[in-house]
Order: sequence, then structure tokens, then C-alpha cells
Amino acid sequence: MTLKLYAHPFSSYCQKAKTAFYEKGVAFEEVMLDGSEPAASEFAALWPIGRFPVLTDGADENDRRVVFETTTIIEYLDAKYPDKPLIPGDPIAAVEARMWDRFFDNYVSYPQQRLVYGALGREAKDDARWHGALDTAYAVLDKHLAGREWVAGDAFSLADCAAAPALLYADWSHAIPKSFANVWAYRDRLLARPSYARALDEARPYRHYFPLGAPEGRD
Repeated sequence: MTLKLYAHPFSSYCQKAKTAFYEKGVAFEEVMLDGSEPAASEFAALWPIGRFPVLTDGADENDRRVVFETTTIIEYLDAKYPDKPLIPGDPIAAVEARMWDRFFDNYVSYPQQRLVYGALGREAKDDARWHGALDTAYAVLDKHLAGREWVAGDAFSLADCAAAPALLYADWSHAIPKSFANVWAYRDRLLARPSYARALDEARPYRHYFPLGAPEGRD
């Protein structure tokens, strides 16, 4: 197998990438990044920046492609394995999918992670600011989802791969208000999607790592 994904199952961005692999039916080898050797040293040499996931394609180190950043990994998969595309062929529809992908990374995952980092003492704690940011994102999303099954276009896409883990962890960090019925229905559809359900099942053994406490019955 030539595709290797350096990842940890509990990472939201790794779940996003794995959802794309499972959705498209593309086989890969997952290299677990849990601090153990030799994977830790191998990854450090491969990608000194240290952020994961990272994908490699090719067994020969002298002729191996390295793809970093989750959105780019999914773009690469779509280019190399065009069956079941996650980015629409129509250029305008593709812009919409990419736009909502960025929405979930920048306006849902980013404030959610600030809450976690504040709880861990890695950043100044500013829960009110990030709760407000998430409430705004939830409201925007709820309005957008009216009458929609998926967030961008008629088919499951890159944007939905981003949405699934983003909304899971955001709700754990600052609960989605029950008044946002469209967001809740969408979240339920994402959790039921076999590709994301598989990625989430692989993350379940690590739930105890969540610093804010993983709530029961909201996964």
C-alpha cells in the first residue's frame, strides 16, 4: 500500500480526512501518532512542523509525495481517485464546497479549539468570546441549512467531511442550542453517515482525553 496517513483517531482534522477516505473507498495505512516510536521520529523527520494529519503517497522515499493540511489531502484524493467526488466538477459548486469547508475550519473548529486550549492553560482563557463566536456560527449555519440535506449542494462533499467532527467537538465544548433545529438535524445526518460513523467509532477509545469532558449521549 502506498498511501500512508500520519494521524491520531481522536483529532478532528484526522477524522475529517479519514471520512473522505472511507466515503471514497480508498484504502490507506494509518500511522498512529501517539508519541510512540518509531512513528514519532519518522513523522518528525517527514514533517518538522509537526501538525497532522499528513499523507504520503509512494513507497520509495526518493519519489514520495507528501501532502499536508486536511483540506489539501482531500483535494489530492479527489484528483487521484475521481470516483465519488467530494468536490463538485462544476467550478461554482466547487467554490461553494470549499467555502463551507473553510467555514467549519475557521468559524467552528477554531473557536472550539480556543476553548480547549484555554482549559488546558495553553492560551489565555476567554470563554465568553469563543462561546459568542460559536453561537454566531451556529445561527449562520442554521439559517443556511433550511431546506438542505447537505451543506453545499445536493451531494455529500468536502464541506460535510469538515462539518462532522467540527460540530461534534463544538457541541461538546459549547452546546448547540436546541432552538437550532436545522443544525441538530444536520448533525444527526452526519453522525449517521457510514463514512463518518466509522471514523468516529475508531476515536471512541480516546474520549477520555477530551479536556472538557465528553458528554454522554451526544455522539
